[in-house]
Amino acid sequence: MARRGYDEEVLVTGFPSFRARKMVEHLLAAEPKTLVHVLVKPQFETEAARAVGGLPPEQRKRLVCLAGDAASMDLGLSGKEYRELAGAVDRFHHVAQITYPGAEREVAEQLNVGGAREVVEFARYAKQLQSVVVHSSAVVSGNRTGVVREDELVMGQTFRTPVEETLARAERLLGRYSSELPIVIVRPTQIVGDSRTGEVDSFDGPYMLILLIVGAPQDLPVPLPTRGDAPMNLVPIDYVVRAAHRIGRRADARGRTFHIADPRPLTVRRVFELVANAGGKRLPGGFIPTNITKALLSAPGVHLVSKSPRAFVDLLSTPVRYDTTNADAALAGSAIDCPPFEDYVDALVAYVKKRVAERRQGDGAEAEDALL
Repeated sequence: MARRGYDEEVLVTGFPSFRARKMVEHLLAAEPKTLVHVLVKPQFETEAARAVGGLPPEQRKRLVCLAGDAASMDLGLSGKEYRELAGAVDRFHHVAQITYPGAEREVAEQLNVGGAREVVEFARYAKQLQSVVVHSSAVVSGNRTGVVREDELVMGQTFRTPVEETLARAERLLGRYSSELPIVIVRPTQIVGDSRTGEVDSFDGPYMLILLIVGAPQDLPVPLPTRGDAPMNLVPIDYVVRAAHRIGRRADARGRTFHIADPRPLTVRRVFELVANAGGKRLPGGFIPTNITKALLSAPGVHLVSKSPRAFVDLLSTPVRYDTTNADAALAGSAIDCPPFEDYVDALVAYVKKRVAERRQGDGAEAEDALL
């Protein structure tokens, strides 16, 4: 239904987080006749304004920032704002979530589970809503190993962090309403930077591997921090947002779950080899046992390199693969494919090198904040 000269209106929560910002950028570029509303927590309004300022002028005109909170009643909006938004929005991308493995339980509970409740309430009120794309994470599989299928959630797994647990609980809550509301769940695996530019917001998780290699002295080989035979489930952000956009526009996606993953993930060792090669470093033949690596990463000061180093080791040592049957079918016939890691590893490493060099040169706190 066209309103105010636009073909559709879309709501995105979580702006200006990296994932939400890239989702918004893609929506504005892919849908030139769509008006995009973004929900911004008041403490991030300055950062949001900076992100909006970086957009082309034509796209800025189609972006509306609303001060609110995805986990608060009525999304933190006034009654008038909430009613007007619910009456206008055709599609909803709920991107606001806590995925940082070291997050406190209370914080994860509030945003991940509380946000899911608000999604349900908004979807009930917004009668013309065609889809609600909930951006979850493959970590809802917890400690499972082997092949994890898209229609599986409660499979007796245990959870290593409150983040994994609360994201899974959010999905269970949403699942109760999947028959009456147009809910679509997308679960990316570990997200890395843009496959073309290497851009990413923070160097955590898989980036600890790149930092270890890039930051090592030239003549010092960096040993693998695990045996390295498990799959390393990485996916670039540009593929994530393109796939989520395409899937969310399909009528047959309602009530279903989709893994956004590399269908042919490389092993940890192969990823390590490619990163070492791109970084111009030597890769020794041995590895550090997982238990010793975790002990080393518990030492004071390691958090300056990565905010969740122990979670990083768990990521490397869990032999799990994510089935992509639903996603493959939904993306069939499109030009949307997950690029192989070999094609974008150079871009990722180059971006890390650039930011590390900026920090070492003391080019301001902004570069340092992005690293830590």
